[in-house]
Amino acid sequence: MTEMVEVVIDSIRVSLMSQQRIVILREVDDERYLPIWIGTPEADSITIALQEVEVARPLTHDLVKNIFTSLDARVLRVEVIALRDDTFYGNIVAELDGRTVNIDSRPSDALALAVRTHVPIMVTRSVMDTAGIVPEEDIQEEGEEIFGAPEAGSERLSVFEDFLENLETDLDDEDNGGEDED
Repeated sequence: MTEMVEVVIDSIRVSLMSQQRIVILREVDDERYLPIWIGTPEADSITIALQEVEVARPLTHDLVKNIFTSLDARVLRVEVIALRDDTFYGNIVAELDGRTVNIDSRPSDALALAVRTHVPIMVTRSVMDTAGIVPEEDIQEEGEEIFGAPEAGSERLSVFEDFLENLETDLDDEDNGGEDED
């Protein structure tokens, strides 16, 4: 079995240059972060669930959760299982009628479901080793107080500012006409 590490959703950031959303996953037992570009609807859906905002009618990810419940299935965990050609691949692991089912998913949709079902979020070690980011040691020392203070708000991940400003993607060459690839 592939070795996995547990992560939590640390924050959702907005690129000031392109208004694209980035979900930042933080490894539970380490100061390593995994940034994943996601679509605006998925970012909003994750944020609504994290903030426990009540909505009048179910959103798409609420609907998926309700389908699992109606079928007497249980979401066990969600996973980020691969990174190929700058695209992350996800998986929803569920239990149905006593058997384990793996459902292919975009990581953003899996994360939106995970925050609704309160299940672990796992990332393969190979993905974390390839795309994970560890803040520089001197920034980490200065940042310990910032990272540890929930009241720091938007300044919590200022260590990523330089990374995000210098990040080049295929979207830089397009006028946002492409599909969302997370």
